[in-house]
Amino acid sequence: MRRVVLALLALAILAPAAQAATGTATGPVYDSKGRVIQAPFAPAVTPARLTEKRATAIFLGDDKVADWLDRYPKRDRVTDATFQKDTRDWKVGIWWGAAGEVATGRVDDKTGDVTEAWTGPQVAWKMARGYSGAFGGRQINSLPIWLGFCVLFLLGLGDLWRPLSVRNLDLVVLLSFSVSLWFFNRGDIFTAVPLAYPPMAYLLARMAWTVWRGGPRASRAVWPVWAIAAGAVFLTGFRLGLNLRDSNVIDVGYSGVIGAERIVHGESPYGHMPREGKLKPCGRKDAEGEIRERIQTNGRCESANERGDTYGPVAYESYIPGYALFGWSGRWDDLPAAHATAIAFDVLALLGLFLLGRRFGGARLAASLPFAWAAYPFTQYVSSSNTNDAIMPVFLVFGFWLVTSAFARGAFLALAGWAKFGALLLVPLWASYPEARRFSGKAVFAGGFALATLAAFSVLLLEPSPAHAARLFWDRTFGWQVGRDSPFSIWGWGQYHAAGIPDLGFLQQVGIGLLVAGAIACYFFPRRKTPLQLAALTGALLIGFELTLTHWFYLYIPWFFPFVAFVVLAARRRRVETAPAHDDPDREPVPAG
Repeated sequence: MRRVVLALLALAILAPAAQAATGTATGPVYDSKGRVIQAPFAPAVTPARLTEKRATAIFLGDDKVADWLDRYPKRDRVTDATFQKDTRDWKVGIWWGAAGEVATGRVDDKTGDVTEAWTGPQVAWKMARGYSGAFGGRQINSLPIWLGFCVLFLLGLGDLWRPLSVRNLDLVVLLSFSVSLWFFNRGDIFTAVPLAYPPMAYLLARMAWTVWRGGPRASRAVWPVWAIAAGAVFLTGFRLGLNLRDSNVIDVGYSGVIGAERIVHGESPYGHMPREGKLKPCGRKDAEGEIRERIQTNGRCESANERGDTYGPVAYESYIPGYALFGWSGRWDDLPAAHATAIAFDVLALLGLFLLGRRFGGARLAASLPFAWAAYPFTQYVSSSNTNDAIMPVFLVFGFWLVTSAFARGAFLALAGWAKFGALLLVPLWASYPEARRFSGKAVFAGGFALATLAAFSVLLLEPSPAHAARLFWDRTFGWQVGRDSPFSIWGWGQYHAAGIPDLGFLQQVGIGLLVAGAIACYFFPRRKTPLQLAALTGALLIGFELTLTHWFYLYIPWFFPFVAFVVLAARRRRVETAPAHDDPDREPVPAG
């Protein structure tokens, strides 16, 4: 017993010395009566090995940083380096005149290595940095999986008997966005962005050619219908597993869940997104030492997403079923409601394309269109990022399926437009179908559009002042989006003009003018539209809209994809003929070849 007592005494004496030697912090030690018997130990703070000047010099000497800063004269350069005690490294920032911060990164204090170096668009946009986790998708970004989708898409839909056919060229162009994405995933924004425009320009010309000349001669079937249908079913299961097993929710999907929670609890989404500001922190620090969670005005601890209210009301209402099933913790966690919504609209897209193909092309097109959606890697990119970008095309697909019903066509177009505003460009085009311009048909179309619009905007009535809510909606959506900056289009590069990047903003205004003129012209031409022409013009206007966007991204490709796929897979042999004047405009269209 005596030996045990002596051992415990020695341990009590030596423990503080051992803790001091290892630098491990401890708390106070109490006896059974709550009295302090050992004071807390706080290790001494080791001073920084590098100086601010030395850390800055190391960062400026990095090849990537030096190459970018060579574009800016040294005389207007301002530097700053701050030692981070928690991470034992230096956070370095470089500013230049009106351009603001042009480079930032970190230098390890112990080794003197540059551990992070971000320049140009990478400074303000983490999604432009190219490291793992900088953006969404996770496993879909794996090269074997992405290439697997591409191979199945090309082999399943291509004309293997005629390798140089127009159909094969169309499919290759649709897949060629992958080259741009490859550079984006490596943080090379100034290479990635220009590479997205040639495919869009080709597809725009292809849609215009189809309207004027009709489709090329039909391709010979390679696979039986049952094989294509089986492939679509297999890929659907694989897509669902990929979403559930290894995907993430980016801010777009997170905002949908927040908006649904606000609506269910009697608030409009606009102006009520979780914010940081001067609110009380209530969470842990992230990798950059910042706390994103705050006690909001509703008393809940919520992760901030201040600019989550930039979409139409349908983009939030669509998440209500998912929220009703899975709820929301208030944190940016796994967000099962966002996963459920993304999966639901992915499945609805497959169903809508099946119905569309069955109506306008029979069994083969009914199998081919869902297969095209299931095999196209960019639709899975949307699903694996759990965004709201499948909502608009789903409503458009169902509206196209019911195209001969003026009311349904107007209602579905309104739902699509009040999810993503680009669909509103289709109003003149879709209002002009069927071919005969009977006043009653236009009135029914307008009625369907108006009724769906009122239903969508009913969320503004949740506010004490609907008029104020309407103004807030405008400011938070159109008002903000029109003036936003972004490096993800050639139109947003004016902010890097001082670095020698061309400013093409003036051409964007020309493009917008042509787009609006084209949307209006689609009401009058062609005078009597076929379903193929309607699909081609729908695809053309959506592509044109994306070509003029300041903030463009790969998630937007599925907006126009269903209509491009319809044109490619339902292409006709002959030039489009004008229907006789005595034809019934509401008759079922002839199946495409």
